[in-house]
Amino acid sequence: MPDLLQIGPATDEMLARLSAAFTLYDAPSADITHVYINGHGTVDAGLLDQLPNLQMIGSYGVGYDHIDAAACAERGIVVTHTPEVLNAEVATTAIMLMMACYRELLRDDAYVRAGRWAKEGNAPLTRSCDNQTVGILGMGRIGQEIARKLAPFHPHILYHSRSPKDVAYEYCADLIEMAARADVLMVITPGGASTHHLVNADVLKAVGPKGTVINVARGSVIDESAMVAALQNGDLGWAGLDVFEDEPNVPESLFELNNVVLLPHVGSGTLETRAAMGSLTVDNILQHLEHKTTKTPVPECQHLM
Repeated sequence: MPDLLQIGPATDEMLARLSAAFTLYDAPSADITHVYINGHGTVDAGLLDQLPNLQMIGSYGVGYDHIDAAACAERGIVVTHTPEVLNAEVATTAIMLMMACYRELLRDDAYVRAGRWAKEGNAPLTRSCDNQTVGILGMGRIGQEIARKLAPFHPHILYHSRSPKDVAYEYCADLIEMAARADVLMVITPGGASTHHLVNADVLKAVGPKGTVINVARGSVIDESAMVAALQNGDLGWAGLDVFEDEPNVPESLFELNNVVLLPHVGSGTLETRAAMGSLTVDNILQHLEHKTTKTPVPECQHLM
């Protein structure tokens, strides 16, 4: 059987399908033809040099900034990911974070648990999620799903991306201008060098003390130190965060703030969605093994199909 390098854990179902077609290894060797990676390891030029017979990498997840896809494409190595199947769940998580910030979910939960409702009366009022101006940074598949799911809240939706999309929302060519107009900034742009710290101190200041930032993209997209400082000094009102710059290490200064909601990178973390992601990942690997084609190659590798 051909050899597959496994980087990171996989479910029993995935392993059963992969082990029926490959001999699985946890260290690189010259005989490796395929790689499975769960989204938390790294495939760089150094690893590629150790895998001279590599033909294909199947990545579990929609983001692939942990893989040097350009270097793979240059070597004729196909990289796949799992778009579409997690769009709805990540969009739900983004809206859940927005609602938790707006309606002070954690504060009011703690208020009840501490017995303060009975002792002190009603909790302070919160903000409505209705009729807000929402700026979406990244109008790709998930950005569009967020916009669709926000419809019952009657938002005015702005978006910023590298170029205008064929969507019924208002395009903003300038990110700072969009941030200044938005009540909430939704971050769902891909990670990587081109978006590193795209949301910087100036953008955060533009969102302002009455504004909210939601990040379900990559932690690297936001300048985390600048965000913490803005939350601490009141330049930014609230933040709902599913991702961080140095996961799973989260700045302890965030733990002390009552204007943040923190999640452990679980945007797609439901049983149903993760099963679909696993199935698509293995489908890509097995299809490549059998037919040298894949279902969902990353853009850099589509010309190899």
